[in-house]
Amino acid sequence: QVQLQESGPGLVKPSQTLSLTCTVSGGSITTNDYYWSWIRQPPGKGLEWIGYIHSGGSTYYSPSLQSRTSISRDTSRNQFTLQLSSVTPEDTAVYYCVRSQGYWGQGTQVTVSS
Repeated sequence: QVQLQESGPGLVKPSQTLSLTCTVSGGSITTNDYYWSWIRQPPGKGLEWIGYIHSGGSTYYSPSLQSRTSISRDTSRNQFTLQLSSVTPEDTAVYYCVRSQGYWGQGTQVTVSS
């Protein structure tokens, strides 16, 4: 069964770039017709979809975050990565990596603070 695990710094300073990695086991990120997404949940708010990278390599981002977002992958390590630039305290959230058909990582807390 596929498993996803987020990793990255828990604290990022304002104006810096947030970088998170999702390591996938139990299945390749390049096979089948799957969407590998990043989703976040700010404290006290609902889930917000950030973007995805498809198994074929194409990407698509939320229009509200597109100018600051980049999702890439390392197929040799079976990982995909989120980079969110110019962060502010409003980017504080629990960040999840997700595969289509309902497979979620456990989530990782990221706090933006000086």
